[in-house]
Amino acid sequence: MIDAVATDSSTSSNDKPRRARRTRMTGAERRQQLLEIGRTLFAAKGFEGTSVEEIAAKAGVSKPVVYEHFGGKEGLYAVVVDREMRRLLDMVTGSLTAGHPRELCEQAAFALLDYIEEYTDGFRILVRDSPIPQSTGSFASLISDIATQVEDILGREFKSRGFDPKLAPLYAQALVGMVALTGQWWLDVRRPKKAEVAAHLVNLAWHGLDGLEARPHLIGRRKS
Repeated sequence: MIDAVATDSSTSSNDKPRRARRTRMTGAERRQQLLEIGRTLFAAKGFEGTSVEEIAAKAGVSKPVVYEHFGGKEGLYAVVVDREMRRLLDMVTGSLTAGHPRELCEQAAFALLDYIEEYTDGFRILVRDSPIPQSTGSFASLISDIATQVEDILGREFKSRGFDPKLAPLYAQALVGMVALTGQWWLDVRRPKKAEVAAHLVNLAWHGLDGLEARPHLIGRRKS
């Protein structure tokens, strides 16, 4: 295992250097180190492109140490995904503070873009399809969780405007999905700037909601 090394420059009576002192990592510190290394590798290479050997080598430990903490690559990946999903969900739901409904839309858009900007590796991992069925969730399920939070806000707005609040879940999925897909595109291009992206997203969402028809109709030939 890699450990912090403290070198003692003093010499003994026979002028031989003293052995370097090593400070061993605690179990919690080692686990955190492996999570950070795994997160970086999974983001850069994906699950299939990352090996236990590489994770262990970068941590300066043997393969059994990785198995000891996570049971293997699948276990490490599942924990990384779970941590990122919780982080993003907390950032979005925590951003939805009291305010005008349009401001709430802005807060949600900024929260997702903030996460992409600050935790780019995490977002790259989340938007990939999970290669292991036992992982704690998927990006689609995360988006659904976020939409549930937005659903409550939309339901109140629909009710106050005389619209059917039962349709709030549908609109919540549409709005959150729009922001999430735009975020995936912005992940690599990073243009325009974050605030401008948020403004355009809210512009489309809000002005669409502002002119919402109580009973929307289709104008094309297809009716079913």
